[in-house]
Amino acid sequence: MSAGNTDVPSIVGTPLPSPVPADEYEACPVTDVLRRIGDKWSILVIVLLGRRAHRFNELHRGIEGISQRMLTRTLRGLETDGLVHREVFPTAAPSVEYSLTPLGRTLLEPLSSLADWAVEHHGEIAAARESERAVRPD
Repeated sequence: MSAGNTDVPSIVGTPLPSPVPADEYEACPVTDVLRRIGDKWSILVIVLLGRRAHRFNELHRGIEGISQRMLTRTLRGLETDGLVHREVFPTAAPSVEYSLTPLGRTLLEPLSSLADWAVEHHGEIAAARESERAVRPD
């Protein structure tokens, strides 16, 4: 956000070439982050870990419908991106705990803003979709 346009979000204020080159879109940091958090499970895992650290089985039991394999892949991806910390405890049966890193914690506020926006505008979006279906039936 520039100093002269404090009421304009930075993403809107950034000029884009037309057409947007595919390689630039693919290399864009925003695209990269949205791919990570836009998958089916990442936001839910981030929100749960934002409340407190969890062990793997706690997370697995707490997310209906996620397979162990998918939870493992999601956690590994978030860990690779520096958003989640994995700590192994050297007990008789080693246990693992997951928590958000300081970087991961910085994601909670923008995710909360996005969630607030989605809840606030859900009815309008649903109505627009319904209206579009009426105009263009399958």
